[in-house]
Amino acid sequence: MQTPAPFEYERATSVDGAIATLAERGPEARLIAGGHSLLPMMKLRLANPEFLIDINDLDELSYIDERITEIRIGALTRHSELLESELLARRAPVFREAEEVIADPVVRNRGTIGGSLCQADAAEDLSAVCAALKAQVVMRGPSGERITGMDGFYIGPFTTAVGADEMLTEIRIPIRAGAGSAHEKVERRAGDFAIAAVSAGVWIEGGTIADAGIALGALGPTTIIASRAEEALKGKAPSEELFARAGEIASEDCAPVADGRGPVDYKRHLANVLTVRALRRATARALQQEA
Repeated sequence: MQTPAPFEYERATSVDGAIATLAERGPEARLIAGGHSLLPMMKLRLANPEFLIDINDLDELSYIDERITEIRIGALTRHSELLESELLARRAPVFREAEEVIADPVVRNRGTIGGSLCQADAAEDLSAVCAALKAQVVMRGPSGERITGMDGFYIGPFTTAVGADEMLTEIRIPIRAGAGSAHEKVERRAGDFAIAAVSAGVWIEGGTIADAGIALGALGPTTIIASRAEEALKGKAPSEELFARAGEIASEDCAPVADGRGPVDYKRHLANVLTVRALRRATARALQQEA
């Protein structure tokens, strides 16, 4: 039976206390909430933190709140809470669609949005969701808070902009009129990591696409923001021809690798098809909102 290397453990009682321990213990300290990514890596000795800080008691980081211009989601909010949120289902249905195909109830009851984003796995669904919605993430450290967009959050495979003495505390989803979103995923079996996934956000004004977000999962070393495809949509009336062009661009700009889930040309094909499907459904929802 595989077991982790020895480590020390502390159960945090406050966000500031957890940050202070991170700063004191240095880069060998790690936060743990759901643990579905970190613990398997520790058992395989792929991760060997010397100190674990358990943040499961920090209820101050578990919430889904609507403000005037944005929805704020605490980093400790569980997958099951995202799935069941009527606010998100109404404002950003892409969340519920993604959560319905993430793992199983056991994982969804314990795993958190903060843990999912910080794991920085390119095949993780919520990273694509947040990128497509043009979310911002809030990080807190000894020097206070700082905010970055999803386009600056991932700096490499399994690597984020969160510093060794910082923690992700909040995700902010902008609220804009005429918004629609959708998530498409192909997987080998229910709840599996994606072979390919695409999240799309569309904002309609006066019958034209004012803005768009397209993010690809499992199609490169990190979550890919298809910025060229997004630009191709802006200022144009939605149409099947326009979606097809965006799908072609997304297929060109992704960077899949061949593995047990399929060859490169198959994954590029999925990038194209799933982009078109996600844009089609996101746009239909946006047009309903505008009406």
